[in-house]
Amino acid sequence: MSRHRLARHALASALSVATLAALAPATAASASAAAPDVVAVDFSQRTGPVYGGATGGLYALSDPGVPGDSLLAGARPRTVAQKAPDGEQHPNGDALAVADGFFAAGGEEVVIYMQDVYSRWPYEELGIEDYLGKVETMVRKVVEERPKDKDRFVWVPFNEPDYIWYEDWATEKERFFADWKAVYELIRSIDPKARIVGPNEAFYRPERLRDFLTWAKDTPCAGQDNCLPDIMAWHELQRERLAEYRGHYEHYRAMERELGIGPLPINIDEYGNRRDMSVPGQMIQWISLFEDTKVDADMAYWTYAGNLGDHAVRTRQANGGWWLLKWYADLTGQTVKTTPPRLNEADTVQAVAAIDESARRGTILVGGGAAPVRLDLSGLDRRVFGDRVDVVVSKTTWTGYEGDAVEPPVVAAIRAKVSGGRLRVDVPGGDAMAAYRVTVVPASGPAPAANAPWSVSVEAESATLTSARVFDQDTTADPQLYATSGKRDVGGMDQDDSAVTFSVTVPRDGRYRLGIFQGTNKAPGRHALFVDGRLDRIVQYPADLGWTYRGRTDVEIELSAGTHELSLRTGAGDGTRLPGSDVTLDKFDLTEVTGPHRAVHGADEARLSGGAKITRGGKGPAVVLGGTARATYFVAAREDGYHDLTFAYHAAVRGDLRVSVDGRQVPGLRVTRPGEGASRARIYLPAGISKVEVGGPAGLELRTLTTARAAESDETVHAVEAEQARLSGTATVVTVPPTSASDASRGAYVGDLGGGPGNTLAFDRPSGFGPGEYVLVVHYANADRNTGHPYNTDVISRYLDITEEGGATVRGVFRHNYAWDGFWSQATPLTLTTRQGGLVLGNADGPGPNVDRVELARFIAEVDNSARH
Repeated sequence: MSRHRLARHALASALSVATLAALAPATAASASAAAPDVVAVDFSQRTGPVYGGATGGLYALSDPGVPGDSLLAGARPRTVAQKAPDGEQHPNGDALAVADGFFAAGGEEVVIYMQDVYSRWPYEELGIEDYLGKVETMVRKVVEERPKDKDRFVWVPFNEPDYIWYEDWATEKERFFADWKAVYELIRSIDPKARIVGPNEAFYRPERLRDFLTWAKDTPCAGQDNCLPDIMAWHELQRERLAEYRGHYEHYRAMERELGIGPLPINIDEYGNRRDMSVPGQMIQWISLFEDTKVDADMAYWTYAGNLGDHAVRTRQANGGWWLLKWYADLTGQTVKTTPPRLNEADTVQAVAAIDESARRGTILVGGGAAPVRLDLSGLDRRVFGDRVDVVVSKTTWTGYEGDAVEPPVVAAIRAKVSGGRLRVDVPGGDAMAAYRVTVVPASGPAPAANAPWSVSVEAESATLTSARVFDQDTTADPQLYATSGKRDVGGMDQDDSAVTFSVTVPRDGRYRLGIFQGTNKAPGRHALFVDGRLDRIVQYPADLGWTYRGRTDVEIELSAGTHELSLRTGAGDGTRLPGSDVTLDKFDLTEVTGPHRAVHGADEARLSGGAKITRGGKGPAVVLGGTARATYFVAAREDGYHDLTFAYHAAVRGDLRVSVDGRQVPGLRVTRPGEGASRARIYLPAGISKVEVGGPAGLELRTLTTARAAESDETVHAVEAEQARLSGTATVVTVPPTSASDASRGAYVGDLGGGPGNTLAFDRPSGFGPGEYVLVVHYANADRNTGHPYNTDVISRYLDITEEGGATVRGVFRHNYAWDGFWSQATPLTLTTRQGGLVLGNADGPGPNVDRVELARFIAEVDNSARH
């Protein structure tokens, strides 16, 4: 389970997509002057259907709803590896508990780590008879509880046997063979069609593997003539595996041919280091390996269960790495040959490319190097792409593990002529942590345009430091360190005068968003932000996992055109240090705010189902709907609150728009007349990713879905401070002490909820909040965890049962959020059926989270079928 110690083990049409110097003025010049990394992409050389297996995860899921359903569906992992039913290795991640949500999100196989039935790491060895008893119990449970889809669960009898129980191959080989046979035959005796995965070793060990395959091929098992696994598995964990994996894969396939077996499906069910997870420029390298070889692969479990391999922010928000997973999940059609400058070398630029002829679209995902990238495209068939194409370059970069990222900006876009099937695209450089999506489609409608706002980044270690110091975080030398921008950060901010001060030059008067990459080590924190020597505000940092498990906090400031001095300090100028101010700082992003968050999702952003297709007419691309055809979008909300969802279309006939948001229907949207039109729904969206599914009348051409913040409607939300609600039983008001940096509103919250049927918090619904669809947002804290594991953080989710007096009860899940006095928001959908029944929050079966306040919002504020677009 990746829990071992790693030490143990050429003429082209000239298209220049210009670097936007404003993205990073300090580095753009040097980056543009550097020789580019050239990646050749030949769309005429197909390498097979897009497989999409590279972004599974070990313990990617922890509980139903963790991570959020829409976040999971957007990334759409093909496989996840989870613990045995009722296993004791971790407090959550049970394969049966998470299966329904995983399959609903598009997942295909749950890999069961059977030895995770044991509580200790490495697994306690109590003898094969003890283990066989546990095997029988877990297999029977899956067969009995999942009779209709038990074939979607696959079994891993041994996890890293080269490290656990059978390390000394010279003396333990025969025992391993005997134990493999015993477990194999027991599984098949209960489920004759069960699929078995193995040997699942920590390394690719060809000598052990040859011995095993030779024995398994010639040994009868379970009424068949061999003991071979149905799926081959091993782990690729270390940095050097980025260079070595293809060699391992080819060696294994050659061994299969030599032995006359297979070819077997492969699942590399643990891969990567801590420094890779959440970093687009690292993840694209791993994805390229596994997509090239068409195997499944699961990200290693280094941190805690339920955060999608370090790609989920809070419960349902996305970081920069998630958007790469989403882009990868969006690929359709056939992959094509890509040739990077250095194919088998760690920490270099790599790429995946695909062509979907039915959509007339080519897509390249590329990243992993600091230099600019030149894409030399060939094989652009005129019958697919035409003579002129629209090229759009979007960028996603590292935003921290707990740093929210909304839709990636378009950093460059151009309309260009294709000559002889060839085209050259120059992609910006300077950011080794970034990945890019380049789409190439036939030119149609208005020419594409970039939308990236002005932005600049400053490394904390390059600032002026007062009573603080720089720490090395060299993730090349030690890939098990968490990712750090620039491989250094600033800490030791534990003095009254500690400060990090830097200058920025902004192009014009306006509002700017300062993104502060920080680590607060399991407690909320605070710094004072000074602008040009004057206190601007106190910055409130949320708790996170540790000094280097980086989060990002955004604040907006007003700046005039010109140069300004920004300073983050441990004191506000009164001679005392702020509580929680010993915070590490990594880097600062300053980005111009051009207005409320707004995003336009075109036809090429949609996932198509039910016969939907893309048409490319004079007014631009559109998704053709009708009947069962659907277009699915994944939209991002920067904050909780109301957002306008506007659907722009050309209609052939009148009819209903069939729209759902996170699985909830939005009635009332309708095409009122043929021709060009738009319909709008004002919907309450929780911060993070929401899934929007759209159907329509026959022949409807859906051009765009636009989301825009509608904060003016937030005044209709009913908010209640927890300490002002009706409390019963043990539920108690807790006043925050002055030594805490808690972000509890009004300095108090309610604790000791749950743990019995009468320990509740209740509040009344206001007038006008009758029967209907609602969203309940609970601002909660939950730092519950186990502490016995050597390095995994065994976090525990807590629950609240939300009961409408006279109506139904819905269970809300509240993920671990690092601190008992730091509060996150978590939304739970409610369908209320009474006229005015109050809402009661409690948990008769176990302890609930601490609660700061609750907010009740109508799901739909308004619908307008004559909207402008």
